[in-house]
Amino acid sequence: MSDKLKSMAAAEATSVRAASQDVLKSGAYLYPIKGIIYFATHKDLWGPFMSRIGRTLSLGMGVTSFMFFFTYVPQMAIMAFTSGPLAAISAGLLVLTESATITNLLSRSFVVQEALIDTFDGTLVARGQESLVSQGRQLKPRSGSRDTVARLGKIISRPLSRFTPQTIFRSLIYLPLNLIPVVGTVLYIVVQGKRVGPVLHTRYFELKGWNARQREEWIANHRGAYTGLGIAAFALEMIPFASIAFSFTNAVGAALWAADLEKVSN
Repeated sequence: MSDKLKSMAAAEATSVRAASQDVLKSGAYLYPIKGIIYFATHKDLWGPFMSRIGRTLSLGMGVTSFMFFFTYVPQMAIMAFTSGPLAAISAGLLVLTESATITNLLSRSFVVQEALIDTFDGTLVARGQESLVSQGRQLKPRSGSRDTVARLGKIISRPLSRFTPQTIFRSLIYLPLNLIPVVGTVLYIVVQGKRVGPVLHTRYFELKGWNARQREEWIANHRGAYTGLGIAAFALEMIPFASIAFSFTNAVGAALWAADLEKVSN
């Protein structure tokens, strides 16, 4: 194992210990679980997910096949030094994790971005935040139907989060941490969670009309909460073959937290 990888692990471990108390106090890590329950019990939110599931599954199968063909054997050889006779299984799980991460990143950028926005906005409308959602899109009048997604009209403003080579590089640079049994995987989830947490509220910041400075200040003041949210959300999205479904439930969970934040502020 390289000295660089060891130093990365040590630095992140120190950071985790320092922030763990704030993460636990915030309770934001519970929102991805709340998102699963809310999504499962509100069928009107299923439309955006169902409209993208075919293309996303095709993307996932393509990425997973590519990763197994080109990276499984080299990673198994490396893990033979850390996992011994379990190297074949550990390498397989690692490739599945890597595939889920890449698939999620690509699908968010090219396939499901608008569907996730619809899911986020629909959840806010369902929680009585029409005035907030109306800052970023047109809303249709209420009708006899309780379908909140059906009320969503044309998007006026959208988050400017697009795919860039730097984005995927930042997402993959810490993957070698998974070569460290157990501890490395935990640190990898924490590192990615710190990045993912604020991303889950990109739409919320857009609806609030905040500029870059306001967003940075808000995130800095709620760093523990966003880290907890991101850790729980990313851990779910690491589950092979279910990561896309969890990306939608995570959008619901992030919207539920945004709705609660609005209630407190008002």
